[in-house]
This record gives sequence, C-alpha cells and structure tokens, in this order.
Amino acid sequence: MTFWKKKRRKEIMAEIKIFDTTLRDGEQTPGVNLNVMEKLEIARHLERLGVDRIEAGFPASSEGDFQAVKAIADTVKETSVIALARTSKQDIDIAWEALKGAEEPAIHVFLATSPIHMQYKLNMTPEEVMDTSVNMVKYARQRFSIVEWSAEDATRSDWDFLVEIIEKVIDAGATVINLPDTVGYTMPEEYGNMFKYIRDRVPNIDKVTLSCHCHDDLGMAVANSLAAIQNGVTQVEGTINGIGERAGNAALEEIAVALKIRSDFYPYHTNLKLDELKRTSDLIAKLTGVTVQPNKAVIGRHAYAHESGIHQDGVLKNTLTYEIITPELVGVKSNSLVLGKHSGRHAFKEKVKELGFNLIDEKLNEAFKQFKQLTDRKKEISDDDIFAILMEITTNSHPVKKYEMEMFQVQYGSGTTNIPTATVSIKRPDEQIVQTACTGNGSVEALYKAIADLIIEDTKLLDYQINSIGGGKDALAVSNIQLNVNGEAFNGRGTASDVLEASANAYINAVNRYLIKQSTKQESPATI
Repeated sequence: MTFWKKKRRKEIMAEIKIFDTTLRDGEQTPGVNLNVMEKLEIARHLERLGVDRIEAGFPASSEGDFQAVKAIADTVKETSVIALARTSKQDIDIAWEALKGAEEPAIHVFLATSPIHMQYKLNMTPEEVMDTSVNMVKYARQRFSIVEWSAEDATRSDWDFLVEIIEKVIDAGATVINLPDTVGYTMPEEYGNMFKYIRDRVPNIDKVTLSCHCHDDLGMAVANSLAAIQNGVTQVEGTINGIGERAGNAALEEIAVALKIRSDFYPYHTNLKLDELKRTSDLIAKLTGVTVQPNKAVIGRHAYAHESGIHQDGVLKNTLTYEIITPELVGVKSNSLVLGKHSGRHAFKEKVKELGFNLIDEKLNEAFKQFKQLTDRKKEISDDDIFAILMEITTNSHPVKKYEMEMFQVQYGSGTTNIPTATVSIKRPDEQIVQTACTGNGSVEALYKAIADLIIEDTKLLDYQINSIGGGKDALAVSNIQLNVNGEAFNGRGTASDVLEASANAYINAVNRYLIKQSTKQESPATI
C-alpha cells in the first residue's frame, strides 16, 4: 500500500466511541462492592485512559451510589459522565441531582422490549412500554442534552416492534439508541443483521448515535460488538477486564486492540490511549478483587509469554512470528528496579505522577513513608510495589469506624505433634480491643478462625487466593478473598510482605467493606 493510500485510509477511518460501564454494570459482579473513594480512583484512571463516556452508577438505587456518581461528576472533566435511570420521573430527577456538576451530564434510561420481559417482569403491554419510553425520554430531555434510551433484552425482541418504538423515542428527543444483548443470547451474524434491519427501516435513525452493549454468556460479547460496529454502530459499551454479572460484559480492551491490530479489516479507531490499558486493568482487578486470568487476551500476564521452544526461537529471530501485539502497545513494562532505599521524596513524587495518581501533600507523605518502610524489607522496588501502596492510600480513607488488626502471632511447625495456633488481637469499631487464640489444620485456617471469633458479624469464607506482586523471594504478597458477611458476599484484599499478614488484612478488609456499605445503605435518596 502506497503512502497516499495509507494516509487516505486513516482519514476515512470512522471513530468508535467507548462507553465504559465498569462502575455500573461491572460492579454487579458477585462480591464486588466498591466504596466512593475506590470508584473515584477508577474513574480518574478511565479518564486518563481516554474513554469517551463513563457510566458512573445508578444514583436512584442507593445513597452510596448517588454519592459516588456525584463525586465522579464533580471531579472528572475530560470525559462525559452518564448515570443509569429507570423510566420514572423520580429516577431521572435523582440522576440530575447527582450529575448536574458534570462537564457534560448524560442520562441512560432503559425499559425492556422483549415479550418475555414485558409479560413476566414488567406486566406491561407493548403499547404501555412505548408510551412510557416516549414520555420519560421527553421528560429527561428537559434537563439532559444527551439522553440514551436502551431497549433491554433487544436481541429477544420483535424487530418490527423495535423499529416502531425507536422511531418514536427519537422523535421524543433520544440522542443515543442502545440495543443490548442483555442475556448474551445472540450470535454475531444475528446481532449485526438486527442493526442493519433497524438502520434500513427507522426513518429518523440518522439523528442518533447507535450503541451496542453485549454480555458474554455464550462467549460472544466481543465478536458481537465487532459485528455491530460493522453494521453501523458508532458507540460500544463494555467493561475493563470484561467484568460484570453472570459471565460478564464485552471486554473493552479486547475490542480496542482488535480494531487497532486489524485496522486492515476494520476501518475504525477509538480515542483510547492503549498504553494505559494494563495499568487501568491492574487497578480495577485489585480494587474489585476479580483477578485477571493469566491467559486473558490482551492483558493477561501470559499473553506475551512463549513457553514452546519453537515459539521462543521464532520470537528471538523476529517478534512478529508469534507476537501480533507488542507488550508496549498496552503498557506492559518490565518489572525492573525503579526506586530504591536512597531515592528521595522528589523522585517518588515524579513516579506517583507517572503512575497516574494525584495525591495531596498529606497522602503523598503517607505513601512516601510506606515506601521507605518497604525499602527496609525489600531490596528492589518495582512499579507494581509502588502501585499497590498508592492504591491502598487513595482508596482506604472512608470515615466509617472499622475493625483494625492490633497484632497476630501464628505458631506452626511440621510433624503430627505440632498444631497450628493463631493468637489474634483486634480493635472493634466500638474501640474495644479483644483477643483470642484458635487452632486449625493450617496456619491460615487457625488465623481465620481466630479473626472470625472476634468479629461480631457472622462470616463464612467462600474463596481464598494468594499471589505475589512482581517476582523474587522478597515479593509483596497479595491476598484476595470472598467472604459471606451476614448473608452478603464481599471481596476483600490485603497486601503485605508476609503472606499471613496479607491474608489477615484481606479478611478484615472484606468485613470493613460490609460496614461501609451498611453505613450508606438506604432504600433511595428520594428526598433529593
């Protein structure tokens, strides 16, 4: 291809807008309960990544979600902030109160259009669904210049009914039409044909942006999204790492990189800064407790590892033999030494900025202190180590009184006569310090039994994982657990130089997440 042909192709490449719903649909992942500070930190990184729209939450669902959406809307200025609302005046009013401080506030209203949803969930006729959608879109346009209307369960809806209702909601003022594959049911050819059918038959379709939103129940979310793009969709909705309820959502990083790598096939581009993908993925994985599978496309830690001798030989001779994506494209860097024991505050501050964090002096001092403490125990400090410190500093400042570990001690030895024993002292939210000792089949079991005995809430361990940050014998340990607390599942995380300390921190973190949620748990901020 000549230079001029290449230049012309770049000029005609259509732009695909990226609608990130990690903070709304992604948070519906079982066990994921993000607090306001965590959501705000994720939003900042999504803004840095370059997403076009952040769906910050569902403000009418709880006071906690309202406060999180408001904080994001008041803080994020380079990206449009949108909130979910049912087709009700109260939901729309609450969304406006949360979003009115945003640079470009937008609202996403939805109503199901499939026969099974209309009959069994909504108990509404098609006419009632149409009238409600039209009236609420009109109401939303009184305040919002951007109104997205979604036909929930569109892929199991009657296409002719979709044509009729879409035409009417566009006339009512909708600016974006989203046709989601809500239950991950459709196939790429079907999904693409649905959008083609709508574009051919809705007379005013050129007045709106067409959007797709795919779930991954049959493993087709990314393929379906690409099929939608090929059939006129110019906005793609999904989550980082593909997280979400059930099997999750379309993974935005996979869609964006596919469009980049196969630009010869897809004449489209996004505004994402692809070299920020890995950092954003890591942050979301750590804050949600949903770890990325090693062989995950684009951002899995094995995505660029070559074990086969033939593969290794080929890569050494020419990386293109087996690597279609360079690690640098998505921001994967070697874990080389970046700062050490003799590094000063100025160098640390520059590294904090480089990693995408904005800290006030008080938080920077706290982070630098933890960094110095780590250098006393760990010879080589990597970006991942500093990232872990910064994540804890920026997201663990909720004012709710929590459980705190005062001290623990574990006695363990080999042989049948040695019984693992843990002694634990904890400060409860009421400031009372309690202590106990328990035995178990292993050191972690003994430790967890002792903590559970001191926790007032009823807890049950559902899942336990331990990993390392970086490599080497002095690597930081990170523990991710899922804990049932008074009947609700919560993810907890803990980081420390010692695996047992990381494990204890994760258990207490999960319980504290429950306390934070309880402190903001209300039916709805209906008085707003």
